[in-house]
Parts: sequence; C-alpha cells; structure tokens
Amino acid sequence: GKATITIGISDQISKIKNLHAGEIVKDLAKEINGGGGGQAFFATAGGSNVKGIDKVLERATSFIK
Repeated sequence: GKATITIGISDQISKIKNLHAGEIVKDLAKEINGGGGGQAFFATAGGSNVKGIDKVLERATSFIK
C-alpha cells in the first residue's frame, strides 16, 4: 500500500547534464504524498499515494530528455 521511487544516475551523466538525483526524487515524491532525498547519483523516496506513480513516471521522462 505504499509507493517507492528510486533514481540512479551515473556520475558522468549527473555532471554533464547537471542532474541531481536527490533533487529530482524530492520533486517527484510530491506526486506520491511523500518525501525523500539522496546524493547526486542515487536517491530514494517513499509515500502513501500509490496512484501517483503514473504521474511520477510521466514527469520522470521530462528529466531524461
């Protein structure tokens, strides 16, 4: 009954694309009524709104492009 998000980014991609997994996961966790954080290359979040996972996946693609 709980949702979990895990993000992993290679060090090289994190630096080249100026991406921070901890910041991304914190932002996406809002969709699952949760919170989280982590390092530039790895982060996790958890929340209570399992139905928000679809929105998380939809929004996550914007960081990949």
